[in-house]
Amino acid sequence: MKSRRPAWFLIAASALTLAASGMNASPAQLLIPIQTDSTTLVFQVTGDKHLNLLYLGPAASAPKDGGSIPGDVVYPTNAASGNASWYAGQDEPGKVAVRATHADGDPACDLIYVRHTIRQVGAAVTETRIELKDVHHPFYVNVFVRSNQGEDLFEQWTQIRHQENAPVTLRDFASAGLTFHADAYWLTFFPAAYQDEMQLTEARLQPGIKSVESKLGIRNGQSAAPDFALSLGRRATEAEGRVLLGTLAWSGSFANTFEVDRTNRLRILSGINSYASEWHLTPGEIFETPKFLFTFSTQGKGEASRRFHRWARLHGVRDGNKPQLTLLNNWEATEFNFDQTRIESLFQGAKAAGMEIFLLDDGWFGNGKYARINDKAGLGDWQPNPARFPRGLGPLVQSALSRGLQFGIWMEPEMVNPASQLYTRHPEWVITQPHRPASLFRNQMVLDLTRPEVQQYAFNAIDGVLSTPGISYLKWDCNRSIDNPGSAYLPPYQQSHVRIAYVRALYQIMRRVVEKHPGVTMMACSGGGGRVDYGSLRFFQQFWPSDNTDALCRVKIQWGYSHFYPAAAISAHVTRMNSRPFKFAFDVAMSGRLGMDVDTGTLTAEESVITRQAVALYKSELRDVVQFGDLYRLESPYEGSRASLDYVTQDKAKAVAFAWQLEDDVASAGKPFRVTGLKPDFSYVVKEVNLKPGVTSRLPANGQAFTGAELMREGITLGFEKRFDSATIEFTAG
Repeated sequence: MKSRRPAWFLIAASALTLAASGMNASPAQLLIPIQTDSTTLVFQVTGDKHLNLLYLGPAASAPKDGGSIPGDVVYPTNAASGNASWYAGQDEPGKVAVRATHADGDPACDLIYVRHTIRQVGAAVTETRIELKDVHHPFYVNVFVRSNQGEDLFEQWTQIRHQENAPVTLRDFASAGLTFHADAYWLTFFPAAYQDEMQLTEARLQPGIKSVESKLGIRNGQSAAPDFALSLGRRATEAEGRVLLGTLAWSGSFANTFEVDRTNRLRILSGINSYASEWHLTPGEIFETPKFLFTFSTQGKGEASRRFHRWARLHGVRDGNKPQLTLLNNWEATEFNFDQTRIESLFQGAKAAGMEIFLLDDGWFGNGKYARINDKAGLGDWQPNPARFPRGLGPLVQSALSRGLQFGIWMEPEMVNPASQLYTRHPEWVITQPHRPASLFRNQMVLDLTRPEVQQYAFNAIDGVLSTPGISYLKWDCNRSIDNPGSAYLPPYQQSHVRIAYVRALYQIMRRVVEKHPGVTMMACSGGGGRVDYGSLRFFQQFWPSDNTDALCRVKIQWGYSHFYPAAAISAHVTRMNSRPFKFAFDVAMSGRLGMDVDTGTLTAEESVITRQAVALYKSELRDVVQFGDLYRLESPYEGSRASLDYVTQDKAKAVAFAWQLEDDVASAGKPFRVTGLKPDFSYVVKEVNLKPGVTSRLPANGQAFTGAELMREGITLGFEKRFDSATIEFTAG
C-alpha cells in the first residue's frame, strides 16, 4: 500500500512496526518508536486500536515489545495502569486531548488507529504522523511528532478535520499529552505579573488536577508562563535527576494541566486554553494546534535547558546563530519628551559607549491633537510627528548611520487609541463586545486582526516604517490583553473564535513582515515579558523579558527564562532603575544580550569608564561565549545569598562565569565557587574582568592556572560579603 503523499513512507515491517502493507500486522504488537540521539518516545496501538503512550526515556532502555518495559526507568504506562489514551475519550475518566460535539449532537469521541507514516523534514529531523479516526463519525485526528535527533527535543501537535454534514464543535484541542508513573512528581512553573515575570516556583503534585494557564487571549507570560519542568521520583537538580522540560509555542491563552489519579499516574495535557474558545469546524476545514516542545533528561535540568538552547539556535529563534548587537534605547532617558535635536544628542553618547544600535522608542508618531506626547493618543497613526520630525524619519536615521550606529524603532501595530485618526475613521475595527462598554487599558484598545482589512492595515503600517532607508531594527510591542472578546466582523456563531483567530492572523502578519524585510532584527515585547514563547520567536531574534530593569530583580527574572531560552534572545539592559551600582548592573546584563536604557550624558566619570570598558569587553571577549556557549546554572538566587552561572564554549577552551551577591552575608566570603562544564584535564587561567576603575581583583586565584577538575571540584573563593558584590570571570585554556 503506497502513501498518497510521496514525501511520506509507511514504516517497514519489524517487531516494532506494521507489516509492509501497513494493514496486516496485529495491532497488539504494534509499537511506534520515535527517536532522538539519546531519547526514545514509543507509542503503542492496543488490541482495540487505541493509541497509548508506552515509553519516554533513554534510548538504550526503550522496550522492544509491549511486554518488555524496563522496571528501572520512568515509563508512562503499562498493562496494569488501564487506558492511558488521551485521544480516546469514550470511557476515559480523566481529561482528554480532543473533545468535540459532532454534527448530530453526539458529544463523544472514540478515536482509533488507522495508519502512521514518517518523512525526513531536515538534516537529522524526522516527522511521524499517526492517523486516528472516530469509530462512528468521519472525524479525523492526525498526531504529529517531530524528532530533532541531535538536540534531543520533540515537537508534538495535532490536526483535526471531519467530513460530517454540518459543523463540529471542538471543545478541547490539546497539542499533546504525556502520561507517567513515578513515586512522586515535582512541578517547576513560572507565575508572573507586570514587572515580576518568570518567578520560579516549585511544588509537589498531589492527587487531583493542577492547572497552570493564561486567559489573556493575545499574550501569555504576565499571568503565568507556558513553560514548565517536571521532576520524576525526586526533585531534580541542575546536574542530576529525571526531568521533563516542556513549553507550548503559542502567543495566546494556554493551559498546561497536570492530573494525578488514585493510582499515582500523572497525565499532562498542553495546548491552547479552550476557555470561551470553542471552535466550530466546518467540513473539510483543518484545525491545527500549536506545537508542544519537550525534552526528557536523566541528567537534571541543566542538560534539558542546554538541549532547548541548541534547538532554539537552529530552529526556534530567528537567526539563532547570528551574534546579537549591543543596543541603546532612549525610553528611560526621555520617555515621551523629545524631538529630533534631543534624540540626536543621544547618538554621540551611544557611539562613545560602544553601542551598535540606537532604538527610538514610543512617542515618535501621531499628528496635531492626536500627537503621541503621552499614552493617551496616537496609537494607530504610524506617521512621524511633523512637530518633532519635520522632514520625517529619514534625516534622523541618516544622522545615526553617519555616526556608525544602526537605527531601530518601536511600534505597537496591534493597538489603537480612541484619540487617533484611525479610530475616528474605523471604530468598527476594534475588538469589543456589542451592547457593552468598550474596555480601555493604558488608554488603548485592541485592533480586530480577524478582519482581513485590519491585517492588511497592520502589515502596511509596519512595512511603511521599515521601508524607510536605514531602519534595521524593530521593537514590536503589545501592551494589553483581550478582556472583552467580540468581533463585528465574525458572525455570531464564531464569536468564540476571536482569541485563536487573532493569534493565527498575528503570525501571518509577522511572517509577511519577515519575508518582506529579512534583514531587520526584531525584538518581541509585550509590556515586558508578556509574549515570550516559541510561537513568536520564530519571527524574532530577541525578546524583552520585563519592564523591571532593576539589576537585582533581573537576576531572578533572567534565571527563569534561561531554563528555556538562549542568552542571545534575552535582552538585558543597564538602567538607573532603583539606582543599582553600575558595575553590578553590567555584570548582570552581560549574561544576556547587552543593552542600555540610560542617557549617557548623565553618567559620572566613573560610570562612563565602567560603561565603555564593559561594552568593549562584551563585544570583544564575552559575546560569542555568552550567546553561543553552553549554559550551566551554578548557584540559584532562590536558594541562597549568592547566585551564579557560567557559559562554556563548545570546544571547552573558554568559559565565562558571572556571580552576584544578592544579600549581605559574611559567611559567603569563604564559600567555594565551583564552575561546571570544563574539560577536567585542561589547564585554565583564571582572570577577573570588568573591574571598577583603579580596583584590582580580590580573587586569590586571579592570574593562576588550575585544571578543569580542580575548578569544578575544589573551586575558588570570591570573597563576597556585601550586597552588590559581583564578578565576571574568564577561564581560558592554555
